[in-house]
Amino acid sequence: MYPRGVRVHQPRAVTILIRIWKFFAYSIGALALAFILVQAWVLAHILYWDRYNPGGTNFMERRLDGLRAKNGKAQLKYRWVDYERISTHLKHAVIAAEDAKFIDHEGFDWEGIQRALEKNLRRGKVVAGGSTISQQLAKNLFLSGERSLVRKGEEAIITLMLETVMSKRRILELYLNVAEWGEGVFGAEAAARHYYGVAAANLSAEQAARLAAMLPRPGFYDRNRGSRYLAEYSERILVRMPSAQVP
Repeated sequence: MYPRGVRVHQPRAVTILIRIWKFFAYSIGALALAFILVQAWVLAHILYWDRYNPGGTNFMERRLDGLRAKNGKAQLKYRWVDYERISTHLKHAVIAAEDAKFIDHEGFDWEGIQRALEKNLRRGKVVAGGSTISQQLAKNLFLSGERSLVRKGEEAIITLMLETVMSKRRILELYLNVAEWGEGVFGAEAAARHYYGVAAANLSAEQAARLAAMLPRPGFYDRNRGSRYLAEYSERILVRMPSAQVP
């Protein structure tokens, strides 16, 4: 014991270590708080969009910024339509093309992800993503097209939130309304009118299959509608559509 009133001086090295530890602890705490606040903000939007329709998405805003950089008066083609006013053919086609196990999984198709990884390894580059409709909706609503581990991690968290809060029917309804279908074209209604001059409710099976085939590269196929691959892929989707399970 030291006599009362005697001040004990710590070695300088110990003082520095304590300060470093405090800085580290405070930084981690601040990052953890920021992370929690961001996730709470995302969850609040998901809870809202479970009942109310979005006027737009983060992905749409980014696309519009890009279009307006070339043309200051550019506008997106986008019109919301309720689930019942979207052709059943399109629902079958999109599930057949994008996520055959949509009804059964809880946000992630692990077999599909494994197949995509194996395909990417064979090609030596990223040519397949293995993303489900729920994952794509998470990206469209909140994220950018950037590829990074941080973004994929955030996408996974948002996907779990979507699957926990929303029904499969609502997830599909949102996806069909916010998916990109061409240069500034978003949603089933705008796509149906842009390519075929009809309402989304009136799409035929063949038209629906072709729209579903465009989803991986909508801008490219908007400019190259005569693509042979697009025609062949549409035919394959058309064959698979009857077996697709729709919510």
